[in-house]
Amino acid sequence: MNQTVQAKPRLTTSAMIASIASEGQRTDAAPFGHALVEEGLRNPRIVGMTADLAKYTDLHIFAREYPERFLQMGMAEQLLMAAAGGMAKEGFMPFATTYAVFATRRAYDFIHQVIAEENLNVRICAALPGLTTGYGPSHQATEDLAMMRAIPGMTVLDPCDALETRQCVAALARHEGPAYMRLARGRVPLILDEYDYQFELGKAKLLRDGKDVLVISSGLMTMRALEVADQLAKDKIEVAVLHVATIKPLDVDTIVAECRRDGRLVVIAENHSVVGGLGEAIGLALLQARVLPQLRHVALPDRFLDAGALPTLHDRYGISLDVMARNIRTWLG
Repeated sequence: MNQTVQAKPRLTTSAMIASIASEGQRTDAAPFGHALVEEGLRNPRIVGMTADLAKYTDLHIFAREYPERFLQMGMAEQLLMAAAGGMAKEGFMPFATTYAVFATRRAYDFIHQVIAEENLNVRICAALPGLTTGYGPSHQATEDLAMMRAIPGMTVLDPCDALETRQCVAALARHEGPAYMRLARGRVPLILDEYDYQFELGKAKLLRDGKDVLVISSGLMTMRALEVADQLAKDKIEVAVLHVATIKPLDVDTIVAECRRDGRLVVIAENHSVVGGLGEAIGLALLQARVLPQLRHVALPDRFLDAGALPTLHDRYGISLDVMARNIRTWLG
């Protein structure tokens, strides 16, 4: 059950364009673009492709370093995916970038038929996932994980921060088969270096332990979960955080093992619709394992979301630090 607390609108400096980094938070500039340059040096088969959004997905950094290996396909996402599939069939390894809404909703059939059915080495790196823009439903990819999870053989990643974004790019450069990665752009928060973190494809990682609450999260919501854990620790509430960067294939063994531990409230937190994402994937895994903890779900509602400033929207839809912490206190009774 997804519960949110309606919050009063907050004053902000921008109504539309905002970073997911909090004020004063450590960040790393364009980690995807810089990581791809490093992998491009190691592997001459890597090419960068985009649909008129190189600057807005940080692919322009790769384009500047390797102009002969950069393809600008124009505002035609179907063509981007079809061409990426063709490049892969010729032995190249395309990293194709656009916004998540355009990659999934506009080009889904091309990904499904041209790339996935052929099991081609195309990496779709999609910016503005979930509720990371205030431009409204046309740009809010709140259902992208559900769509990509449904494609047979598709690896699906939702990295948390700049460090993990770099590590995911390196992992995908060595991976066989199609992959979809949610992408944070620009100045991306840097968090996981404090936890001596190393991404492993298909593996969930326990970042911190706690006896009262277990938050299972991915992407942006792992950052939120760690912030919530720090805030609730002031009230002597111990919060464990299990980070699930690989949505598919899901690390069922680790998730089930953590949920078997008695006495903890389990909260699944995701920057995605309540339909078809991490929550449903984990719910099915727990049901099949006959593990039934006290369970709550923090996710976006099954409706078209409002336009506005990100802090206000995150409060409104229950994925902000303050609202999430307040809800967990309520659920604990």
